[in-house]
Amino acid sequence: MSTGRNPYLPLNEYVPDSEPHVFGDRVYVYGSHDKEDGETYCMLDYVCYSASVYDLTDWKYEGVIYKASRDPDYGLENSPYSPVVRTYLYAPDVVRGNDGRYYLYYCLSGYLGEGGYHGPISVAVCDEPAGEYEYLGYVRNADKTPLRKGVCFDPAVINDEGTIRLYYGASYPFEEEEGFASDEDLIQTEMKMFNKTRDEILEGYENVSVMGAYTVELEDDMLTVKEEAHPIIPYKTRGTDFEAHPFYEGSSIRRIGNKYYFVYSSLQNHELCYATSDHPDRDYSFGGTIVSNGDIGINGRREDERLNMTGTTHGGIECINGKWYVFYHRLTHKSDYSRQGCAEPIEIEGDGMIKQVPITSQGLNIDPLPAKGEYPAVICCILTNGKMPHGSNKKYDEIFPHVGSDGKERFLNEVTDGSLIGYRYFNFQSLSGIWLVTDEIKDGIVEIYDNLPKEYCAEGDVPGELVGTISLKDENKETTDKDGWYRYKSSIIHEKLRGISPLFFIYRGQEQLRILSVGFED
Repeated sequence: MSTGRNPYLPLNEYVPDSEPHVFGDRVYVYGSHDKEDGETYCMLDYVCYSASVYDLTDWKYEGVIYKASRDPDYGLENSPYSPVVRTYLYAPDVVRGNDGRYYLYYCLSGYLGEGGYHGPISVAVCDEPAGEYEYLGYVRNADKTPLRKGVCFDPAVINDEGTIRLYYGASYPFEEEEGFASDEDLIQTEMKMFNKTRDEILEGYENVSVMGAYTVELEDDMLTVKEEAHPIIPYKTRGTDFEAHPFYEGSSIRRIGNKYYFVYSSLQNHELCYATSDHPDRDYSFGGTIVSNGDIGINGRREDERLNMTGTTHGGIECINGKWYVFYHRLTHKSDYSRQGCAEPIEIEGDGMIKQVPITSQGLNIDPLPAKGEYPAVICCILTNGKMPHGSNKKYDEIFPHVGSDGKERFLNEVTDGSLIGYRYFNFQSLSGIWLVTDEIKDGIVEIYDNLPKEYCAEGDVPGELVGTISLKDENKETTDKDGWYRYKSSIIHEKLRGISPLFFIYRGQEQLRILSVGFED
């Protein structure tokens, strides 16, 4: 089903918001389910993929594990929880209960995210990690009313040696002292955005907000709260160590030794950050950024130097066969609506810190990809024209390079003059040439580099060297077995491209280009 490279699932699959969990000798990935070239978030029902902990290059499709229609609030026009019709399953998490069964926590949402913050957090249960889950109920207070404290969104859950603890929440970038205006403006906005009453807002932990990351302990029934939910990261971060990377959404929780790691999506909305504490429910301190889907932060890279279209990211970390990985997602099809799961190995240092890792094409593979044979062009980890947008809740009309599809093939689309395409990492041995399969154009050239070209380098990057070119002229064109696609071979590649190295291409030409695959000649 897969080779472990990014994206690590089949190229026609879109499972973002991934939460990886090891149960037995397999790792299971639970996430939302986007549609290829979809028109809104999370259009499809939950599916599950799994792999042996000993081989992360072979992912098995477990099938649909839960349908949105199983939730009693599905499609209701007069729901007791939300005035918005909700039919989409948002980011879930799964935990093994003390009874040995598996519990799936999730929220419903409507078109373009409307109603996603309204709650409640729902729960489904199954006897197996990847079986068919059945609706169980919603997270509730002791009096059977639904949990409403905070913003009931993006649940994460942990079984901490028998203690079941739920994490959730959301924040928006309201100014603390100036800009957005008064407390009253904030109250009115939150009442509308989160479907809260004025009293519920005023009961918030700062009396004017329900935003922030919350936690609460659950009873063994996996539904009933034991105590009052309370925040672990406030939405007001000015003057704290969270100021530059405030909590936005995407709660995820792990315990590593005696320390708790809370992973979240920051308000920058392109990065997964983490906070740590010696306690599950208090005293969290900002740790750092783990990964950015635009490589922002790597070698001092600024947001305006992003190396991809950036946008929503959500994921988690997991120890698989003794090694830690971070799971996140990338954007395709010029929107936030067709996101694909990616993963990178990470190191947890002796002091507990996690250094930010660059995004790669190598992904879950232990070794770099061999520079032999043919690879889909869409496994590139870098795709930019130097002015890529930061994704928001829409599909873009502007022309810029992106992963696209036509129902049969997935390819790099709208590649224009100066566009950069990058792959990390290949193992180059005896290499005599590189070729690309593209659509037909009248003229153009592709430059080949052994690292980031100077024009795309951040302050701390080491520029690569030009090691070859590929002419896109007719005399260099060969037919393939796919209609409309042609192979163009490079001239002699400089011997510098040997051993383990990234590979970068810059297209120079006046026409838009589509690229289907990249290949290597011994």
